[in-house]
Amino acid sequence: MKAVFLLCLVVVAVSARPEAQYTNKYDNVNLDEILVNKRLLVPYIKCALDQGKCSPDGRELKSHIREALENYCAKCTPVQQDGTRRVIAHLINHEPDYWRQLSVKYDRDGKFAVKYEKELRTIA
Repeated sequence: MKAVFLLCLVVVAVSARPEAQYTNKYDNVNLDEILVNKRLLVPYIKCALDQGKCSPDGRELKSHIREALENYCAKCTPVQQDGTRRVIAHLINHEPDYWRQLSVKYDRDGKFAVKYEKELRTIA
């Protein structure tokens, strides 16, 4: 009886645990500086596309792209949620070719890219 109670307690504790967040180690990266400077931006894109070397923060980003797109950044910190929206908006509006390549790689069915495009595309 004690074993059953203990097992139930463990199951409740594990299921009640909040979902883990991505590391906040890179939350202080200056996105504005990267987004306005192609020399800084393109290596991150090339890393995500498996077309170039990855910095440690680029490797971390790349490891979570698909999951973050699929669950609308549920595991992101507030800083990461804001940054994700800013980066995607920048790519949609200023780097459409790279946005297309990234969409094909990480969202082949177009389920998530369309949502982001509708929400973040600006009227020029």
